[in-house]
Amino acid sequence: MHKWILTVIGAIYALNALVMWFVPVWWYETVPGITMMGPFNLHFVRDIGLVYLVSGLGLIYGARAPQVALFGSLWPALHALFHAWIFVQRGMPMDLISTTNLVLIQFPAWLSLWSSVQLRSD
Repeated sequence: MHKWILTVIGAIYALNALVMWFVPVWWYETVPGITMMGPFNLHFVRDIGLVYLVSGLGLIYGARAPQVALFGSLWPALHALFHAWIFVQRGMPMDLISTTNLVLIQFPAWLSLWSSVQLRSD
């Protein structure tokens, strides 16, 4: 099960990276809550897209090599921590930004980290 989780989340991250790289304005305008976080910055979107690509490929490969899975899950976990801090700083509102954060950042990040740790202990 952990290999499947890592592969699916890795594929989603890699797909997200490709969208961020090739159609960054579309990504910015269609992901719920993103436009509420600040103005569009092509350089920033593509930089983060590259990080998602590395993490996604790390998770996919990590399904076969557990030490790589842990590496692939570290940036998403740190990203999730940063967004949790933003949530607290915003007064913990239950809005579109928070929902997007929970579904698209928190859940896959912590699930992939958990699966990476579990895979290493199998």
